[in-house]
Amino acid sequence: MNTEPLTLALWQTPYAATPAEALQGLDDAAAQARALGAQILVCPEMGLTGYAIGAERVRALAEPADGALTQAVAATAQRHGIAVVYGYPELHPQGQPFNAVQAIGPDGQSLARYRKTHLYGDLDHAQFSAGDAASQVFVWRGWRLGLLICYDVEFPETVRLLALQGVDAVLVPTANMAAFDEVQNLLVPARACENRVFVVYANACGHEPGIHYGGLSTVARPDGGVLSRAGRDGDLLIATLTQEALDLARRSSPWSARRPDLYGPLAV
Repeated sequence: MNTEPLTLALWQTPYAATPAEALQGLDDAAAQARALGAQILVCPEMGLTGYAIGAERVRALAEPADGALTQAVAATAQRHGIAVVYGYPELHPQGQPFNAVQAIGPDGQSLARYRKTHLYGDLDHAQFSAGDAASQVFVWRGWRLGLLICYDVEFPETVRLLALQGVDAVLVPTANMAAFDEVQNLLVPARACENRVFVVYANACGHEPGIHYGGLSTVARPDGGVLSRAGRDGDLLIATLTQEALDLARRSSPWSARRPDLYGPLAV
């Protein structure tokens, strides 16, 4: 059980022109987040390289999970004493790179990695290979955490599988477009409520060619309420998660009435 609250910062930002600019922005955001009391910083999907950059550019920037981009993030985490959850293109030796996310601790060590399993539309399918493994819970500062990426959270099974592992909070780097505000307004709170967990949805803002990102980064409480939400523009959103909020929501959880004998693959 968590005895201490967990304070997060969500870095809602336009995509930088280059990875070097993105890393400088990340360093600045990490310094500010730590000064505001955050213990973990959650960045947008593919936040180090840009998202809608084309298959050729994705291939050119793809690296192993312990590559130069990760080493730079690890140095930032150590410099500011903050954990960082960030998105990047992970090298795939047999195909298109993976759309990946990694959590790095304040000691610079990897805490968890995940590859996006649900690819969105023509853009994702042109640039990435789909991951083939469900997200797994990892424990940090007494909190049971899970990673998803953008479109993944729109599928009820993804958060439910983490909830069945006992997750407390699901961290979701994303690049959701302005035309799909229903994700922040409806689906993210619903995933939190139906599973009695926090859902932390860190979106991009601004533009890439042909795409307008919607912002509205959201932290949903385990009762489905909105703990904190950004606007449309760049922001560093701060939110504190507590065990008390989890306990209160779970007192009225419908989970005791579940019928796992009927559910097939989710009968865990």
